[in-house]
Amino acid sequence: MGKVTMGVAVVGSAAVCAAAALIMRHRMRISNRCVTAADILKELEEKCATPASKLKQISDAMTVEMHAGLASEGGSKLKMLISYVDNLPTGEEQGVFYALDLGGTNFRVLRVQLTGKSSIECQEFAEVSIPPQLMVGDAETLFDYIAAELAKFVADESEKFQLLAGRQRELGFTFSFPVMQLSIDSGTLIRWTKGFSIEKMIGQDVVVHLAEAMKRQGVNMRVSALVNDTVGTLAGGRYGNKDVVAAVILGTGSNAAYVERAQAIPKWHGPPPKTGEMVINMEWGNFRSSHLPLTEYDNKLDSESLNPGEQIFEKMISGMYLGEILRRVLLRMAEDAALFGDTVPPKLKTQFILRTPEMSAMHHDTSPDLNVVGSKLKDVFDISDAPLPTRKIVVEICNIMATRGARLAAAGILGILKKTGRDTVRDGDIPDTVVAMDGGLYEHYTEYRHCLENTLHELLGDEVGKHVKLVLSTDGSGIGAALLAASHSQYV
Repeated sequence: MGKVTMGVAVVGSAAVCAAAALIMRHRMRISNRCVTAADILKELEEKCATPASKLKQISDAMTVEMHAGLASEGGSKLKMLISYVDNLPTGEEQGVFYALDLGGTNFRVLRVQLTGKSSIECQEFAEVSIPPQLMVGDAETLFDYIAAELAKFVADESEKFQLLAGRQRELGFTFSFPVMQLSIDSGTLIRWTKGFSIEKMIGQDVVVHLAEAMKRQGVNMRVSALVNDTVGTLAGGRYGNKDVVAAVILGTGSNAAYVERAQAIPKWHGPPPKTGEMVINMEWGNFRSSHLPLTEYDNKLDSESLNPGEQIFEKMISGMYLGEILRRVLLRMAEDAALFGDTVPPKLKTQFILRTPEMSAMHHDTSPDLNVVGSKLKDVFDISDAPLPTRKIVVEICNIMATRGARLAAAGILGILKKTGRDTVRDGDIPDTVVAMDGGLYEHYTEYRHCLENTLHELLGDEVGKHVKLVLSTDGSGIGAALLAASHSQYV
């Protein structure tokens, strides 16, 4: 019995010692919480640093990849897709034209009445959410859903829209995913992005899928132009401003398009474009360089994504991912620095629960007690009564991630300007250059937008910078698609 009692005593003593050690470590962890959180924050800031010298290296790398992508198919991570748009709208187009803009978790349908005098007499649009299950289901179900909503929209066409006698309705289809364009009105899907994943559609003509769905839904309409959202934004911007030479989308995803000299496209083997120019869809979201300031959070997000190893640039700068990167940083701080107390909030472990609009709202919080930050933490993560120092840390992380994204986007634009010779004074001349911008991230995330604009001016310098403007083109991709449907109408 004595031995047994002694054994129990020894075990009990060991358990007490272990418990005491755990308590001591816990107390030490709590006492060092702020220091540890500060260390994590400092490390994040260092790894996300984007000094001008690094941004210029990134822009140079972008330009090199642009040359390679124009030289041959597969020559670069940048697809540099030929859009077959070699004549942008002139302003002389007339009639009623439709657009369908599919490029994220919502799609838009739009109609415009063109007067032939470089103006849009009237326009109407509707926005429809796509159920998440359709984004990963099958092609027929997705396109039937889209065509059914388009049918409802066409049925509501008012008398102020005058379809010219004897004409079939025509549509510009903005499909904002990587597509190998075969002509102005056909193209095969290369891969999905932005959370879509319908594998059987890869390699298939997206216009055929839409046309078949419209026929099933009783919609009598011809797809006159298949365009990427950036190509549509470029067309929409050029319609009202002849200085527009490029377009950038910063929304759920990100991409860029620009006007290139036909002679600078070695892989183009078709007839010479009438204008001597061709719009190139860069698919810049897939850009990657050793100079990009990637962190552990980026690498893990990428490895756990639907498309690991792809769209690295997009995952660092676009609206779909900024909030998720913020969540991952907060989770690390909760786990390693007890940022939100002894227990890690369960919802903090849910991927993509924090959207970029919530991040933007927290970043823009100017109240003394950061009340917006507190309410967002409560609404999204069920984190109640986060103290002010914690809220300040959240805002600082927002600033670090938004600043990195915006400055990288500016470096990308600089790469385009370098490729087209608009980044410096040449022969004593500085051309006025306008980049049409579209997307909710650019439009609504004010801190992001201002940082991007200021960074581009910083990189260009005062002399050139004052000749380069970024202009918001609200729904530019949809209007641009309708305009391209008009300029490529079967009746022209």
